[in-house]
Amino acid sequence: MTDLAASVRGVKGMQGVQALQVLRRLSRHRPAFYSLILLALFAALALLAPALAALTGLDPADVDLYQRLAPPSLGHILGTDELGRDVFLRLLYGGRVSLTVALAAAAASAIIGTAIGLAAGYFGGRTDSLLMRLTDGVIALPLLPLLIVLAAVDFSKLGLGGAFLDSDLASLYRIILIITLVGWTTVARLVRGAALSLREREFVLAASAQGASPLRIIVSHILPNAVTPIIVATTLSVGNIILFESVLSFLGLGIQPPVSSWGNMLSNAQELIWTAPGLSIWPGMAIFLTVIAFNFLGDGLQEAFDPKSTRD
Repeated sequence: MTDLAASVRGVKGMQGVQALQVLRRLSRHRPAFYSLILLALFAALALLAPALAALTGLDPADVDLYQRLAPPSLGHILGTDELGRDVFLRLLYGGRVSLTVALAAAAASAIIGTAIGLAAGYFGGRTDSLLMRLTDGVIALPLLPLLIVLAAVDFSKLGLGGAFLDSDLASLYRIILIITLVGWTTVARLVRGAALSLREREFVLAASAQGASPLRIIVSHILPNAVTPIIVATTLSVGNIILFESVLSFLGLGIQPPVSSWGNMLSNAQELIWTAPGLSIWPGMAIFLTVIAFNFLGDGLQEAFDPKSTRD
């Protein structure tokens, strides 16, 4: 028992050292490190949006036509929009929605893709062929047109109406579901490749020889060793999801008013781009910076998790 406890402590200590090495490599990857700071700032501002609204006494949904298209001032840092609503607060609330959609859809896609990739890679044979043909079929579909078609479907005409579909947040959950249904393929292929390699390793063969069930082997031995591509692929997908949500909202098929997102803020500003360019510049910059930051962070994580990295 003493030797077993010492072995467990040794493994945990090794994992701690590896975690510190990953953090050190990530901190030395300057674009990724600054991107992480920027994303943390955006997330903090989005989370504090209700507190800032209460502090300033402003409501991002309140219409005040007397303050329509007001320039930036102490009362309205970024001015007001075509309905007199505070642009800064709407930007923060829009960030809450856009980031929520992106992170939730990326996490859900990662879960589905991980499950499919693990099953295909570990069991192989017909299971692998069936799941990978399904994956190839989804990849072959034209993504943006498919998202537009799915977003345009009226669920109330399919007999799925109700109080939920009439709520303000229905479009948010709808977009998350639609993006999740088509966004899992990259993670699935990466995890399948990792599982194919790991199932031939000695520790997996030893667990199988000792009578461990396939589920236990997958969860306890293969999944922990395949977590790196999952994290990297999920991080890189967040930026693409933000772009998809913004495009759908810009086309009027995404997040619906009165709920604000960066995409529908751009849509509302397209007719005022010459008279009030700030209404399109600010959400456009928010989308641009967030997407670039997530891409840099994904690149940094990929390099930080690489044991051959020279950033030690």
